[in-house]
Amino acid sequence: MALVAPSGPLRDSDLQLAIDSVRSFQWEPVVGAHVREHDGYLAGSDANRLADFNRFAADDGIDAIWCIRGGYGAMRLLNDLDYDALARRPRILIGYSDITALHAALNIRTRTIAYHGPTARTVLTDFTRASLRAAVVDGTNPCGAAAQASTLHGGSARGRLAGGNLALVAALMGTPFEISLDGAILVLEDVNESVYRIDRMFTQLRLAGALDRLAGIAFGHFSEIPDDETNADRSLDDVLQEVADRAKVPCLARIPLGHIDDQWTIPLGAMAELNADMKTLVVES
Repeated sequence: MALVAPSGPLRDSDLQLAIDSVRSFQWEPVVGAHVREHDGYLAGSDANRLADFNRFAADDGIDAIWCIRGGYGAMRLLNDLDYDALARRPRILIGYSDITALHAALNIRTRTIAYHGPTARTVLTDFTRASLRAAVVDGTNPCGAAAQASTLHGGSARGRLAGGNLALVAALMGTPFEISLDGAILVLEDVNESVYRIDRMFTQLRLAGALDRLAGIAFGHFSEIPDDETNADRSLDDVLQEVADRAKVPCLARIPLGHIDDQWTIPLGAMAELNADMKTLVVES
């Protein structure tokens, strides 16, 4: 299991936490040469972060790449990833938040599944560990019933799982790595965004026509919303309900997805069935 830092810089304990996470699955950690570097808000230069990723993409001894953390910076690498190596021998790629950029690029350029799951520095709960194992080891359904979710629009739908972090999905619009949502079950999460910013990103997607032909929607958690006066008169629930009403497709809110302790690992690009009435998401094996 290769460990890379394609986005933000690591904190003091992050690398050891990542190594411990890998070993807890009885996997052998192989650490990128540049993961300890720091260049402002980036984990080293673009060239060095790219070198780590592409080294492991081309190494036939590496079966999976686990991103140590998110932050910002993965988008800066997309043009120069070694897609030929990744298509020749697909690797499991695990991470979330900023790693959505890498997931999108792999889905588009190599037609392989990428795993929206915990970063390697995450202290894994039993729930999160079980879902990750189901997704990347057992190849079984890593999702299931979302008992705490709420139904925004009823019905059931089958489609390809797509999405990830809302800010990255919106930022990729108009680029060669724009995520196609036609016929997809859209899964989205985000963190530390005011409601008006979440509204703006959804409006961007709507104006771009990206939400016109969805099969279904499964919103995760939009956590750590800043406590400011702009959020007083219009709630996150209002915004999500508006998106669901406009889309008119089966829609759940608050599935176990996002910057939360208990989270599903979701194989982006895989087929799944969403039942908004039963509050379930079942990934096809």
